[in-house]
Amino acid sequence: MNKPEITMKSLTPILRIFDESKAREFYLSFLGFVLDWEHRFEGNMPLYMQISYQNCIIHLSEHHGDCCPGAAVRIEVGNIESFHSQLLSKDYKYARPGIEETPWKTKELCIHDPFGNRIIFFESTSSS
Repeated sequence: MNKPEITMKSLTPILRIFDESKAREFYLSFLGFVLDWEHRFEGNMPLYMQISYQNCIIHLSEHHGDCCPGAAVRIEVGNIESFHSQLLSKDYKYARPGIEETPWKTKELCIHDPFGNRIIFFESTSSS
């Protein structure tokens, strides 16, 4: 008897946020993600929302039990230099990220959100 193949699909990180307006400013206005949906159990309850940038999906949560602040995620991007220029052109007063070339053959742009989460955008520099 053949067992069905096990497949895994994409990963969706959940990042902790504490302030809705700061989250929107950072993720939507600065990084360029779009809001897909948001949810609250009631009007004055914590926010849970999904944002995306093309195929990259992130969940942001004000719920204390969902995750801890200080997480780190890595997001692979194409044309990191253009992304970097786009970010710097927005003149976001809380971050001016640079690009680092790593010994493991990537270019990386590391930025912290207002809640202590670290987001590393990277592009491979090695030829496959």
